[in-house]
Amino acid sequence: MKISKELKSGIIAIIALAVTFWGYNFLKKQNLFTTSKVYYSEFNNIQGLTPASIVTINGFHVGNVTNIKFNPKKRGNIIVEYNMNKDFSFSKKSTTKITPSLMGGAELSIIPSYEGENAVSGDYLIGSSDAGMMSSLADKLSPLESKLNATLKDADQLLINFNNILDTKTQTNLKSAIANLDVTLKHFKGASVSLEKLLADSQPKISSLLKNADNAVANFDTLAADFKEANLVGNLNQTMTELQNVLGKFDTLMADMNKGEGTIGKLLKDEALYTNLENASKELEELLREFKLHPKRFVHISVFGKKEKPYIKDTLN
Repeated sequence: MKISKELKSGIIAIIALAVTFWGYNFLKKQNLFTTSKVYYSEFNNIQGLTPASIVTINGFHVGNVTNIKFNPKKRGNIIVEYNMNKDFSFSKKSTTKITPSLMGGAELSIIPSYEGENAVSGDYLIGSSDAGMMSSLADKLSPLESKLNATLKDADQLLINFNNILDTKTQTNLKSAIANLDVTLKHFKGASVSLEKLLADSQPKISSLLKNADNAVANFDTLAADFKEANLVGNLNQTMTELQNVLGKFDTLMADMNKGEGTIGKLLKDEALYTNLENASKELEELLREFKLHPKRFVHISVFGKKEKPYIKDTLN
């Protein structure tokens, strides 16, 4: 039996359509040879969910989204159709949630509940949407944005006040101060160079001085050893002890003098004795003056037996 070209073309077209349909479902991760359960959920925002997006339960891949369409009865709402290839039972109280990813796209998660009647193919599960990572991040950044705006406003006001402070006169003074500072730094640099040169020139003298200091320390050590060998420290201690004894005796003598004991003490403390000594001193002084002025009154020498002339009192005195 001869097959016509038209029949061959039809068979090839049917096979091509079948392969195309199977490939499309394979790309959607649907198994044509496995019976799956179909469920529906309704959302007001699918947040990047597409046909072939995966369906998970507790993070485990159990199916894929098969179709997305608008709800003709509720304007703006979207119905998501998805299948479940795994044999997993949950109740009709279970819910679904769309979780968008940071890199784009989204997945549908079934949040299972095990209370009540089990869900069957064709049931509607209540759907909800996460805010998403970017939206959540934006919500968290909103308070920070307000604080940042307030900080920027304060900074702007600070700059305005700073500009008001830096008027023309202040700017001139500031420039002058910076110029003076530059001159000072130049002088300081020159002084540093001079000091460095001075230190370089004085290096031999400093080395000699340090050497002399080392020699002096060595000589001092030698002198200390000689002192120790000569027992000068012991002699010095003995001398200090004797000096302390002398000072103790002198303190005792001074105490006796203050008490009026002894000749010197009586002389210092006895006023009558002091008065008598003072009077005697005056009389002796007067006697010496008379003797000096009238020696004949006190001394008379007669060689030839002349009579003594009577004493005539000097009227000048």
